[in-house]
Amino acid sequence: MTLINRPLRIIAIALFSTLLMFVYGCQPADNVTEEPVTEPQAEVTEQQASTATAVINSTTDPSEVLGEAEFTTTADGMLIEVAMTNAPPGERAFHIHEAGSCADQGNAAGGHFNPDDVKHGLITEDGFENAHAGDLGNITIAEDGTGTKSMTVERLTFTEGKYAIGNRAVILHEQPDDFGQPTGNAGGRVGCGIIEVTGS
Repeated sequence: MTLINRPLRIIAIALFSTLLMFVYGCQPADNVTEEPVTEPQAEVTEQQASTATAVINSTTDPSEVLGEAEFTTTADGMLIEVAMTNAPPGERAFHIHEAGSCADQGNAAGGHFNPDDVKHGLITEDGFENAHAGDLGNITIAEDGTGTKSMTVERLTFTEGKYAIGNRAVILHEQPDDFGQPTGNAGGRVGCGIIEVTGS
């Protein structure tokens, strides 16, 4: 009896040990190192361009260059520098208009750039709540046809958002802007140029 029970006991122990090993092997390991979860990188959407230029030509003779406007993004906003070299003398309104065309003696440029649909004013003094985004005021042209203007406007961009001015037109008017409604009573359009993004 003893001789018969001993092999059975050995087999039972072997089976029990195998079962324990199997069960233990199925348990998850405690020392598994998981890779850290990283957030996906945000898509780059910041404005890459930093400069633009508009060559301002006569609306009656497009081959005649009246001056140039340069646009540069800065930490304070959009720096706008206008240098007229051959323009009709006098105080004249200077605006950004909504469309990028100088056809039909500048009339194809449409109205003032006004994405917020607000009243007319001076953007640097009245802000976006009380002035068109393209309301840049006046520039004084001397008898020799020269004149300069420099201003910085916050929020303007070249291509992104509702205040993007790239490929829109700048207009030099025949009269000064008196800031009356709806567009400043600046009269006809003597000069026009398209804002072309030129660098980054």
